[in-house]
Amino acid sequence: MGRYAMLEARDVSLSYGATQALRDVSLRVEDGASVALMGASGSGKSSLLHCLAGVIVPDEGAVLIDGIDVTGLPDKDRSRFRLERMGVVFQFGDLVPELTLVENVMLPLQLLGRRTKQARSRARELLDLLGVADLADSRTGAVSGGQAQRAAVARAMVHEPRLVLADEPTGSLDSINAEAVLDALVDLTRGAGATLLVVTHDNVVASHLDTLVTLHDGRVLSAPVNV
Repeated sequence: MGRYAMLEARDVSLSYGATQALRDVSLRVEDGASVALMGASGSGKSSLLHCLAGVIVPDEGAVLIDGIDVTGLPDKDRSRFRLERMGVVFQFGDLVPELTLVENVMLPLQLLGRRTKQARSRARELLDLLGVADLADSRTGAVSGGQAQRAAVARAMVHEPRLVLADEPTGSLDSINAEAVLDALVDLTRGAGATLLVVTHDNVVASHLDTLVTLHDGRVLSAPVNV
């Protein structure tokens, strides 16, 4: 395919005290690909995602995003890099309850210094694409879990990141809402040419993505050389 690696993990190991969560994990994801990262509970999926996102620095190894070694960056620079270059979706959305949906979606743009009018316009555009424009001015407590998770997807994509990481993004939803949220996430990232990695334990979710990578006891069991 000839594409370059947007995301690489090189011999990543991580322990929590005496418990080893990741063991020499190596992974290469090409630009524009979509990958499902699967494994049983406790296999190390979420730990690996947090290392890939730069939230956690591994004990050993390196994580490269778009050729930049994020493990070597200071905490403040990693946070800024994540804000500028990545979109992250969590299982329960992690929206700010005091804010409306549109205000939540605007947040990354405002933190990046965009004007409020521009940020609000872009946020409303994405909420419209995701079918929740009529709820833009509602707070998170007044909408369903599926509606809130669509807003979380919009927030992750609002600043047009090159890399999107999602940790069980449909895990708390019923099958109908899960399908809608997953379709929205995949369609938006593919339409933008972004790279997508989704942590999941659900085979149905994995079937929507290009490639499957399996973790077991902190080790990669299956991963193609070029995803």
